[in-house]
Amino acid sequence: MTKKPATEPMSYEAYLDEVTTLITEKYDIADDEAIRLVMRAQDAEFFCAHDDDASMRTLDRAHEDARSVFKIKDRLP
Repeated sequence: MTKKPATEPMSYEAYLDEVTTLITEKYDIADDEAIRLVMRAQDAEFFCAHDDDASMRTLDRAHEDARSVFKIKDRLP
C-alpha cells in the first residue's frame, strides 16, 4: 500500500487501516488485537468526526489517534 503525504486526506477505511497498522508498530500488538481495538473505538464513536470531515484523515492525525486509542483501550466497551 502506498502511503499518502501527511497533508492529503485518506479514505475513511484507509484511515482506520493506518491507525490499526500504527498501533501494531508502536505498541507491539498483534494485528488481530489491534483490529479489535480499532473496531471497539469505532463502536464507541471515536472516529465519527473523521467520517464526516476528510481533513481529519491525515497520516499525522493517524499517529495521534493511534496513541489516543491505545491510551483509552481499557475504557472502551
